[in-house]
Amino acid sequence: MLIFLAALVLGLVLVPVLFEKRLIYFPFRALEVTPKELGLRYEEARLVAEDGITLHGWFLPVEGSRFTVLVCHGNAGNISHRLDRAMLMHAKLKTDVFLFDYRGYGLSQGAPDEEGTYRDARAAHRYLSTARGVAPGNLIIFGESLGAAVALQLALEVPARALVLEAPFTSISDMAGSVLPFLPVGRLLRTRYDNLAKIGGLRMPLLILHGDRDTTVPFAQGRRLFAAAPEPKQFFPIPGAGHNDTYFTGGDPYWRAWGEFLGGLAAATGSSH
Repeated sequence: MLIFLAALVLGLVLVPVLFEKRLIYFPFRALEVTPKELGLRYEEARLVAEDGITLHGWFLPVEGSRFTVLVCHGNAGNISHRLDRAMLMHAKLKTDVFLFDYRGYGLSQGAPDEEGTYRDARAAHRYLSTARGVAPGNLIIFGESLGAAVALQLALEVPARALVLEAPFTSISDMAGSVLPFLPVGRLLRTRYDNLAKIGGLRMPLLILHGDRDTTVPFAQGRRLFAAAPEPKQFFPIPGAGHNDTYFTGGDPYWRAWGEFLGGLAAATGSSH
């Protein structure tokens, strides 16, 4: 019986370790809808990461925009599942939006891993700064859930006007601990996404949004990450929102939080001239 229990515990520990990428990334290959089908102005983007992987994205402009939002999406689906958010950003914020898929997602080549997602975000930034001519002062880096870790890493490497994180976690190890609190899985995982260790190095304004009923990424992790971040920073709890319904459940207050943050950035930029 003791041998059986030991084998069972070992199996419970090893399965998440051996299959960690399958438990972290949930890519969808098929695009469910395109900007063209929704009547949106857009430009197809083909990006090449540092290691030669070809990536796919959509640049979605809007009339009268002042900022461009580079979107690092979450761990499931692909950019076609983010078009509703992009349309709301157009309507509520008047920002251009750039959606790109990590390797292994949508029409992008390859298979996802931590370093690969960082390379992909850098490729997205190169596209905006070179092909589109987006200046650092007009660039907002945005990441949701897993994408918050990708966005944070990019914000530590390139100049931008601000960083916005939605439902961010402190680290993959902490996430494993919240899902499997009785097993030491987190220490064995190779994928780190250690946001808590990194965020102290941030050197731009930060906005964190987090649903107070998020059952996927604990609200407390968003709060802890915010506490560790340097000023200037803002935290907006989204009342009643879970993990995937933030911008719907949050409604007008959610978009006001975004708008006031961007408005403050614009005012600060104007006063600096």
